[in-house]
Amino acid sequence: MTMTSEQAAWFAGTFEKLVANVGQAVLGKAHVIRLTFTAMLAEGHVLFEDAPGTGKTSLARALAATVQGSNSRIQFTPDLLPSDVTGVTIYDQKTQKFEFHKGPIFSNIVLADEINRASPKTQSALLEVMEESRVTVDGTTYEAGRPFMVLATQNPIEQAGTYRLPEAQLDRFLIKTSIGYPDHASTVQLLGGTNLKDRSRDLQPVITTQAVADMADLAATTHVDTAVLEYISRLCEETRNAPETRLGVSVRGALAMVRAAKVWAAGQGRNFVLPDDIKDLAGVVWTHRLVMDPEAEFSGATAEAVLGRVLADVAAPQQRAAV
Repeated sequence: MTMTSEQAAWFAGTFEKLVANVGQAVLGKAHVIRLTFTAMLAEGHVLFEDAPGTGKTSLARALAATVQGSNSRIQFTPDLLPSDVTGVTIYDQKTQKFEFHKGPIFSNIVLADEINRASPKTQSALLEVMEESRVTVDGTTYEAGRPFMVLATQNPIEQAGTYRLPEAQLDRFLIKTSIGYPDHASTVQLLGGTNLKDRSRDLQPVITTQAVADMADLAATTHVDTAVLEYISRLCEETRNAPETRLGVSVRGALAMVRAAKVWAAGQGRNFVLPDDIKDLAGVVWTHRLVMDPEAEFSGATAEAVLGRVLADVAAPQQRAAV
């Protein structure tokens, strides 16, 4: 069943209310907030590559407050253990039974701060929950709930004492973007409100977590024409055939684009996806999935340049079938 025009209009109105509400805490970053909500409603995760102090923690808190959800923050360090993330089973002498104590991963919004500072073993503790929204500990599986989203951060400048994120984990992030510093007007507004230490505390919820799950289910019914699916497939194939890349966009990356494009289109009041939606999202959804050839990278080739050339070379479909 495809989303109706009336449902698309309701979705777009609610989407804008969510963005505006978070925008009261994270000033001047409406586009980044839209991308983050797109990831949430596509049931994906976001990787922020940003310098410290750009508002990533405020964004996570504001998201949770807006959807009446829980949030947690995990500071990734070299000595962090997988059980510190997922939780641990402890033997209770009173009841003489083993009890599972949930870790901070069991929240609606999880901020994984400086994720690349933890060891690969600890980073791998996130693979299952990011892909399947569940955690398996000592043979028992626990559901993470809905919505569930990981907002991970890494500092692009500070590389000492960090571990490169494996490609398998990068591929599980729906979107990679950055918040960046606010513009001049937003900075002045922030400086003028120094008495408001945490703007997210004053936010009123817009919808419930159940409503978020319902919106995600509704967004999944957005129509994607076969011509658009073929366009996505051709783009992915071209990134794999590019001489500068070792690995192009995977099938998981193509599926991620379809999910994100459905939400992006619905957020604009449409019940169908356009090729322009793919172009709008290609940079944030696909760039981090490209593995560049070392020699080409040394010569100055970048994932952004490869993706830009592919988008220019592959012709977008001009017509769509009626919904």
